[in-house]
Amino acid sequence: MIETNALTRRYGRTTAVDVYDNRRVFTVWALATGLLALMYGSFYPQISADSMASVPEAMRGFGLDDASSAAGYLQGAVFGLLVPLLATFYGAATGARMISADEESGYLDLLLAHPVGRTRLLLHRFAALSTGAIAIATVVWAAMLAIRDAAELGTVTIGGFTAQAVNLALLAILFGALATGIGAATGKSRPTVFGITAGLGVATYALHGFAPQVGADWLRRLTPFHYYIGGEPLQNGLRPTDAAALAAVAAVLIAVGAWRLNHRDLAR
Repeated sequence: MIETNALTRRYGRTTAVDVYDNRRVFTVWALATGLLALMYGSFYPQISADSMASVPEAMRGFGLDDASSAAGYLQGAVFGLLVPLLATFYGAATGARMISADEESGYLDLLLAHPVGRTRLLLHRFAALSTGAIAIATVVWAAMLAIRDAAELGTVTIGGFTAQAVNLALLAILFGALATGIGAATGKSRPTVFGITAGLGVATYALHGFAPQVGADWLRRLTPFHYYIGGEPLQNGLRPTDAAALAAVAAVLIAVGAWRLNHRDLAR
């Protein structure tokens, strides 16, 4: 009875508990992403026109075509390359753990044998994932402000950095919603859910980057990366329509996942 009551209290469940359980994972992701952004951002004073001219034409669609301004450099080298990929992999890896890991181990049945609704469990897990995404974006934002003067990035306003951080958080949340939704809807294993989500992330990332090379810019609008960085938030600030598009897709994915989770047999 003591063990059962402890499990009920633990999985009663609050978002705070889920955040606490994943605190180490969130911390590692946030620090790694922030450090990467800081490192690449600090290279700006060393970038010359000649070095940017040597970038292959095929990479210009990823934002590596303008180092004449701090915003142009950051949009390509920092927020156009590795940082969004890390956000995508964070969402895929963390989302794959939210439901799929417990179901794969058989632990989900034990959790749901207690007074914990399926939708409630899913939403608490997703809220924890979103908290981690916000932590990552906040650390990146703080890293950029920390080197803003030393790295000659002063032409980018604090509002511009904030807008880019908001979109970064929403991008991670969207792919987290995709992974969580796939796991909840299908019951697939954690590696499978991660593979599907990460594969879709890389595919849409490549589509966004290479579409201009084939004269099909319109294809970019089919990818989340267009709404993440297409509006050039570092220069233009937050575009509510882009942020709303990312948030809306994430909400739909979670809603579909929750509906399917409530209507399928969890027995394995």
